This record gives sequence, C-alpha cells and structure tokens, in this order.
Amino acid sequence: MSVLLFVGFSVILYAFLSLIHHNISKKTSCSAAHWTSHGPPSHPIIGCLLSFYRNRSRLLDWYTDLLSRSPTQTIVIHRLGACRTVVTANPDNVEHVLKNNFHNYPKGAPFTSILGDFLGCGIFNVDGPLWSTQRKLASHEFSTNSLRDFVVRTLEAEVENRLLPLLQDYADTDRTLDLQDLLRRFAFDTVCQVSLGTDPDCLDLSRPLPPLVTAFENASRICATRATSPVYLVWKIKRGLNIGSEKKLSEAVKLVHDDIVDIIRNRKKKLLQENDDQQIKYDGDLLSRFLAAEHSEEMVRDMVISFVMAGRDTTSAAITWLFWLLAQNSNAERAIVSEVDSILDRSYKNCLDFEALKEMRFLKACLCESMRLYPPVAWDSKHAAADDVLPDGTPVRKGDRVTYFPYGMGRMKELWGKDRLEFKPDRWLVGPGMEGGTEGELRAVSPYKFPVFQAGPRVCLGKEMAFIQMKYVVASILKRFVIRPVLENRPVFVPLLTAHMAGGLKVAVKKRS
Repeated sequence: MSVLLFVGFSVILYAFLSLIHHNISKKTSCSAAHWTSHGPPSHPIIGCLLSFYRNRSRLLDWYTDLLSRSPTQTIVIHRLGACRTVVTANPDNVEHVLKNNFHNYPKGAPFTSILGDFLGCGIFNVDGPLWSTQRKLASHEFSTNSLRDFVVRTLEAEVENRLLPLLQDYADTDRTLDLQDLLRRFAFDTVCQVSLGTDPDCLDLSRPLPPLVTAFENASRICATRATSPVYLVWKIKRGLNIGSEKKLSEAVKLVHDDIVDIIRNRKKKLLQENDDQQIKYDGDLLSRFLAAEHSEEMVRDMVISFVMAGRDTTSAAITWLFWLLAQNSNAERAIVSEVDSILDRSYKNCLDFEALKEMRFLKACLCESMRLYPPVAWDSKHAAADDVLPDGTPVRKGDRVTYFPYGMGRMKELWGKDRLEFKPDRWLVGPGMEGGTEGELRAVSPYKFPVFQAGPRVCLGKEMAFIQMKYVVASILKRFVIRPVLENRPVFVPLLTAHMAGGLKVAVKKRS
C-alpha cells in the first residue's frame, strides 16, 4: 500500500510540476508567439539534465545538431541550478548581442564568477566603467607601431634561436614529437615576453616546465569545467568546502597571483632604478607600459594575467589544427610554401618582417579556414541585463545567458554551404586562390558570421598580433620542414577555456628539400 501511495504521490507531483513548467513556457513565448524552442527535451526541476548528461562527452556536436535542426539556428537550454540559456548560431543575433544592443549584454555575474578567482578584475572578466578604463588603456598600447615591432622582434628571436633548431634536432634524429605541446610552450614563452617582459624558456625540454606554466594550465582547466558541469551548483559547493578540484584551483590561483605580483614588483623596482627622475619609462612589453600609466598593482596583475591567458593557447591551438588539416590537404600546403618563397624572393631583406607577413594572403585564408572549423574559443556567453527579443524572434528574459557559438556557426549549411565540413581556404578569397594557380584577394567576411575574435566593442585587441604570430610560425616552419602526423585517427576537439587536441598531435619532422 505504501508503495502505491508513493507512486501515486510522485505522479501527482510530476503532473503539478509539469503544469507549472508548461505555464512558465507559455508565458515566455507570449512575447513572440511565432517562436518555438528547438532545444533538448526539458523536464520540471531538472530541465535538460538527462540529455545534457548523456551528451556530456560531445556537447559541441550535440549543440550543433540541435542548432542545425532549428529554423532560426537558435535553441533554449534549461539546466538544473543554472539560468535559462539561449544558444545561437544566427549572425543577426550575434550582431545584436555583440554590437547593436551591446549594453544589454554584459559578461554578467554568473560568467564572471566562473573566472573571478583566476582573472580577478582583468579586462576579460569585468563590465562597465572598469572594463571601459582597461579597454582604453590596452587599446592605445595595442595600436602602437612600437608594440608591433617588439612582437616581431620577439618572434624572430624565439623562432630562429629556439623553435627551428629544436625541430631540426628532431628531424636529424627521426624522433616524433608532440607538436601541440611544442607550440604551447612556444606561445607561453612569447606571450610572457610580450606581456610580462620575462622569459620562462619553456622550449628548453631538458628541464621540467616552470611551476607558473603548470599553475596556469590547472587554473584554466578547472575554471572551464565549472562552466560545463551538468549540475551548476556543484562547483560552488566544492569551493565553499575547499575540496577536490576547487581546492586545486585555489592553490593554482595563489601560485599564479604570487608569481605575477613578484614579477610586477621586481620590474617596477628595476625601471625606477634605471631612471634618475624616478619616473617609470616603459620597455617594449605590456607590463612596463601599464606600470608607466601608474595603475594599481592589483589592476596591473589582473590585466597581464588576462593577456597571458588569452595569448597562451589560442594561437597555438589554431596553428596545431592547421598543421593537421594541411597534412590532409597537400595542395594547400604547397600553395603556402609557394606564397612564402615568392614573397621572400621579392623582398630585398629576404626575411619575415611585418610587410612580408602582411602580403601572405593565402596563408591567412588557411588560418581563417582552420579557425572556422576548429575555433580556439568554441563559445562565449553574455547575460541579459533586461528583457529583450533577438532579431530571429527569440524572447530573452532578464538574467538569461545568451551564448554565441563559433564552433557550431562554422558548421551551419545556411552560412557556409554544403561543403561546410571541408577545408577550403579559397572560400576566403575573391577570385581564383593560390590552389587555383593565381593569387586571390582576401574576401571581407562579417565578424558576426565568423566571431572567433569576438566583434563589436569587445573585439579582440590582439587580433592582428595573433595573425602576425601565426603567420610567422607557420611560414617559418613550412619553409624548412615537412610536418606529418604519425597517427591516422582523427583528433578530438576539446573545448576548455581555449580548445585543444585531446592527447596532442604526434608528428614526424622531415627537412623540406
């Protein structure tokens, strides 16, 4: 009898909750009667927890499948313990959120809390006046030719003196290497020199990685798992109890913060000692520039941590995927080598300076195509400050998370055609591309269709610097070496704060004849 009563009570409770859920859904749709949610099945209280859990190992492709079946390329997700989430691959919606109604879509407290322990009040994790102040400062520095020239000089030294000799050693000894790991080490060296004015020398493979590098990796990884936890409240409970992954995160964050503060104080002391008038005069790196602007130690710390994190894995991820794609598309690889040789032959310096890099249009097309298929940042979210309706009719309530989805956008037939899953650099060129035998011009593509560098007021300040670095590295390697994966299986795309290949990319290095 007690079992029957329990079952009966459960059925009544479920029916009651379903009615509430139905009424809420009905209210939500009143502002846009023609709009229908094409998200996963949702249940009272638990939302789409069951579907989310079943697809936790393939979230990107799950979202992409759902979006491709939606007439508007937009879906709504209800998750236990998390705010209602609108996920979109619709360029009109992306432009609305990132530009036209920018002030209604800040990062928001739910997002900033995920990264707050690590990034603090850095530019990528704040809104309002604090963001505006940092943006103006950073925008000024990124627009200077002196910083651009400093980046090119840093790249030249790191590539010529470390990266290429290391690849030559692997080619001479017929050993395989993890190209992803090598490029991540290279990127960390470079971004630390540009952002902090310090050289961790991660390409010295004879010694273990510096603790700062490992701490950055752990902090980034654990923060990313917060965002993808099936039950959103779990990480907050673990943080409150200081157990498990949250305890490891607090230890990693403390190490990163302490090390960066030491670097800041030592640099400030050195810069003051070098100037008799006790005025800080900056060197080429960002840290000395920020110190010269006399901002607080905490603000400078958070800013440089944000820039290190942003530049640490994004460029290395894009280059890693490009090398894998080129191994499957030999015509494109030959076209890049031909373009590099042609430009260097025309250059009286015969070196990869800024002007030579700027001419490499086909190489840029290949990088864009690689990032279309495998974007370094797979998704990004904002939170609605007030009720709104997206251009496709999707209602948004105050507090909703609105996520735009570069990974899925690169796979939408409506945006890229039937050949959307193919690697075709010529889609970025006007007229015949290099593979067709002539040099095409780069096609103007809306940043809201291809938002891998964000767009609007928050567009990535380091976009051009990133292309400089990626072009320099790819051109330098391909001119001298042939890179071939040793495993035939298709790599797995893992979307953390920045995406990477699961297990790395094992390759053989051969000298190019």
